[in-house]
Amino acid sequence: MQLLTTQMSEHITNSSWIRRMFETGIELKKQYGAENVYDFSLGNPDLPPPSQIKEAIDQLKNISEKPLAFGYVPNAGIPSVRAKLAKTLGIEQNTTLTAKDIVITCGAAGALNIFFRAILEQGDEVICPAPYFVEYGFYVGNYGGILRPVKTIEPDFKLDLDAIEKAITPKTRAIIINSPNNPSGQICSHTELKKLAKLLEHYSDKFGKPIFVISDEPYRFLTYDNEIVPPVLPLYKYSLVAGSFSKSLSLAGARIGYIAVNPDMPSAEQLLNGLTLANRILGFVNAPIIGQYLIEHLIDKGGVDISIYNERRHAMAQVLKDASIEFTMPKGAFYFFPKAPGNGDDKEFVATLQKQNILAVPGSGFGYPGYFRLTFCMDKQIILNSTEGFKKAMNASRSYRKLRNQADK
Repeated sequence: MQLLTTQMSEHITNSSWIRRMFETGIELKKQYGAENVYDFSLGNPDLPPPSQIKEAIDQLKNISEKPLAFGYVPNAGIPSVRAKLAKTLGIEQNTTLTAKDIVITCGAAGALNIFFRAILEQGDEVICPAPYFVEYGFYVGNYGGILRPVKTIEPDFKLDLDAIEKAITPKTRAIIINSPNNPSGQICSHTELKKLAKLLEHYSDKFGKPIFVISDEPYRFLTYDNEIVPPVLPLYKYSLVAGSFSKSLSLAGARIGYIAVNPDMPSAEQLLNGLTLANRILGFVNAPIIGQYLIEHLIDKGGVDISIYNERRHAMAQVLKDASIEFTMPKGAFYFFPKAPGNGDDKEFVATLQKQNILAVPGSGFGYPGYFRLTFCMDKQIILNSTEGFKKAMNASRSYRKLRNQADK
């Protein structure tokens, strides 16, 4: 007996490779021991939150003595938290923001969902540079929209502005930018974003309705080698920024994110009202209250130690070099997106890695076959200990290709 919709059944069949590999890792660890499994599948930040988390929790004890301390709050979030967040985001975006420009959400995922609920009609299209976080397709599809991936330019995964322009139609409603990118770790340059803004201004005027840019920025804080993530809000009036504190403060389970609307956007108040209503009618009601209190205390106290991630990045780069695996050095986030060797069958190579108890995610899961993703959210020694496994996988891949070529002759 069929219990699910056809669409949901399809979603389960095609669901995230990330979760599938993560669950495979759990089974392998039971079988071989955790120290003998190298799980690079899930971007689950392992660094502890800033030390001030203890003070924040103590503050919760004081708050808990007040009436309605953990009751409902405004759907857009606690005003004092929004004001503090507006100040921080204003600095990042080089834009003056106030509390009224911010909606606090249930993670960045909640931010994207309320945005698409507010703006999408059935059949509207959302352009997304590929590779991309696979859940984008689900978020857009939740509200009758269609995700239109557009491949970036190798090897640096730069925006292909010509291809983006060709993908724009009268049904185009938004474009998602994710910089630093999951899974490639690359950053959109100021020049790229400026050209994109000019392009979208032209087509917004031509079609008589705005094409929004929503910049998904959970990794904004995590860049290397003095790289800077350019602000989006000053470049384009129909822009929004979404993000979370899952990675920057290692509070993934607290489910606290935000969406900020460009104050220069015409009719911005109308959009903010829609976002706030969507926060309620999608069942979020308000973002988790404990998480909001934590953010209010922690937001200006610094974040996790980025230098640790940088050490791991260099360790992973050395492992890949030693195994002769081709890659582009990530500029941000905590992922590598190397090329699958040989004929570029990413699923085949991920299966070969798994035989060495190395878990990776095929690029097909990010709309970009021929590559695979590795995360470095684990102790540096685990990364280094995987060296021989990567070498053996590469040797096995070469041997397999040689045998296949001989068979083809």
